[in-house]
Amino acid sequence: MSHLAYAAAAEFDRLLGDPRDTGRLFSHARSLALDEREEFPLEICRELDLLGLPAHYVPVAHGGALRNFGDTLQIVRTIARRDLTVAIAHGKTFLGAASVWVGGDPRQARELGAEVARGTAVSWGLTEREHGSDLLAGDVSAERTAGGYRVSGEKWLINNATRGDLVCVLARTAPEGGSRGFSVLLIDKRRLDPTSFRTLPAARLHGIRGADISGVAFSDAAVDHSALIGAEGDGLEIVLKSLQLTRTLCAGLSLGAADQALDMATAYALARHNHGKPLIELPQSRRLLARSYADLLTAEALTLFASRALHALPGELSITSAVTKYLVPTLVDQALARLSRLVGTRSLLRGDTFEHGRFQKVLRDHRIVGIFDGSSVINLNSLINQFPLIARAHRRGPADEAGLRTASTFTEALPDLDPAALELLPRRSSGLLHAVPAAARELRSLADAGAVPHSLAAHAAEFAEVLEEVTERIGRHKPTPVAAPAHAFKLAEDYARCFAAAAALQLWLRNRSAVDAEATHGLWESGLWLECCLVTLVGRLRPVRTEHLVAEGGRDPEEAVDRLVEPLVAQHTSGQLPSLLPYSRLGTPA
Repeated sequence: MSHLAYAAAAEFDRLLGDPRDTGRLFSHARSLALDEREEFPLEICRELDLLGLPAHYVPVAHGGALRNFGDTLQIVRTIARRDLTVAIAHGKTFLGAASVWVGGDPRQARELGAEVARGTAVSWGLTEREHGSDLLAGDVSAERTAGGYRVSGEKWLINNATRGDLVCVLARTAPEGGSRGFSVLLIDKRRLDPTSFRTLPAARLHGIRGADISGVAFSDAAVDHSALIGAEGDGLEIVLKSLQLTRTLCAGLSLGAADQALDMATAYALARHNHGKPLIELPQSRRLLARSYADLLTAEALTLFASRALHALPGELSITSAVTKYLVPTLVDQALARLSRLVGTRSLLRGDTFEHGRFQKVLRDHRIVGIFDGSSVINLNSLINQFPLIARAHRRGPADEAGLRTASTFTEALPDLDPAALELLPRRSSGLLHAVPAAARELRSLADAGAVPHSLAAHAAEFAEVLEEVTERIGRHKPTPVAAPAHAFKLAEDYARCFAAAAALQLWLRNRSAVDAEATHGLWESGLWLECCLVTLVGRLRPVRTEHLVAEGGRDPEEAVDRLVEPLVAQHTSGQLPSLLPYSRLGTPA
C-alpha cells in the first residue's frame, strides 16, 4: 500500500532533485553555505513558490490545494529533511494564515488564499518582548476609529516579520484585556503609512541562522475595519483554535530532522570501523541506532494519527495537538541526542570533515521546534487544564467510534478539512483511549493464533493497566487557580505517552493487512514496530517486568528494540528513508 500523503511529498522530492547534487538550487551544499553566512534562503523559497508549495497551505474551499492535511504535513517533512531553516521560513505562511482559515469570512479567506498561492509571505504576530507566550498579557493595542483601528505596540521574535507583506496580529481591543479583550487583525504592511511602522532587526540565532526571526513595531498605524478577522473580542479563541492546526503541522518539522540525522548516523555506522569491526556490529552502537529509530517510528505513528484525526475527530484536537506538539519534538530530541553519542565528536564539526557539517546543523536547528507555537511546558499545561474534562468524559464512556476508525485506517476516505469544526475544549471522551482494552484483547487473540509474539500481547495488556492507573490519577487531580504543581506536569507527560501508545495500537491493528510487509522490510510483520513503540512509551511509565514477559513465552523487550537495526539497515541500503511506510530517499514511494 502506498500512503497518499507520502505520494504527494514524493512528488515534491522528485521535482527538487537530489540534494547531494551541488548543481541543484536546493542542495545540502547551498543550505550549509547559507547557514554559515546567516543568510535567508530567498532563492530556495522562490523555487518552492514556483513549484506550487504555497497552494498546499490554502484549503481547497479557499482556492488552494490543501484537501488532506497529511499531504501538507508530509511535504513540510520533505522540505525539513533537506533543511529545517527553509521549512520553517517558508512554512510560516501557513501559520500566519491559519487564523483566517479558522475565523475569517469567505471573502477574507478567498482573498488571502489568492495572496498565499501567489507566494505572498504571511507572518503571525503573537509574542511580545516583555510577555513571551503569555497572550493575555499582550500590550499591542488596536483602538477603534471611525474607519477601523489604530494599532500601536511591538511584536517580537516573529518569523518573517520583516519579509512578510502580511502579518496576522493579536491585539488588545479592550483596555481591560481578558479572554474577550483581544482581536485578530490581518494587517497588510504594503497599505500602511510607512511612517506608522518599522521592522525590528533579525535576532541572531543558535540554529536556523538564516531565518527572518525579527519583529515589527506599530505607531498609530491606521488599519481598515476589513482587517478584523472574526468578531471583535474573538481573537484569543481564534488563535487557540489555529494553534491546533499549526502545532500538528510542526510534527513534520521534527520528523524531517529525525530523517536527516538517522540517515547520516546509519551511513556512518555502516562505514566506520572500531576495534576491527564495523560500528554497526557493536552492541552499544546497534542499541543507540535502534532506540533512535524506535523514537522516530513512535513520533511518526502519532503524527500519522494526528494528521488524520484533524479531519475525522476535529472536536478532540485540543488534546491531540497538544500531545503531538509536546511529544514529537521531545522524542526527536531524544533520538538526536543518542545519535550524537554514536557519531561522537563528528556531530559537532563544521566544514567538510563529516557530512559537510549537516549533522551539527540539524542538532542546532531542531532545538527551536519544541519552543515555537507553544513550548513543551505550554502544551503540557494545556493538557493539565483539560484534566477535569478528560476525567468526566472518561467516566461517560466511549465517543466517536466511527471517527476513530477513520482516523486510524489509511484506506478510509477522510472528510474535507473543516477548521470551523475545531473546539476550544473537547466535548466528548477520547475514543482512542477507550479503545485500548479492546485492542489489548485483540492482540491477545492474535498471539494465541500465532500471528504475533506473546510478548507483544503482554506489552499491550500492561499498557491497558498503565492507562487505567493514569486515568485514575487524572480523576484525582485537583485543579489549582494559578500555577499547576510540578507533579501535574509529570502526569501530563504520562498521559501524552499513553495517547501515543494508543494511537500506535490502532494504526497497527487497522492497517497491518494493507501494508506490504516485504516493502517495509519486516517492520509491520508480527507487530515489530508496535512492540518497540510500546517498549519506548510504556517502559517510561512502569519498569518493564522482563521476567514476566519471558515467562509468557516472549523475549527481552530491549531485544525487540534491537531488532529494529535490520529493517533500518535494509531501508537505508535499498535507498528508502527510515519510516513506517516505504518511501524512496529520492522520490517515489517504493
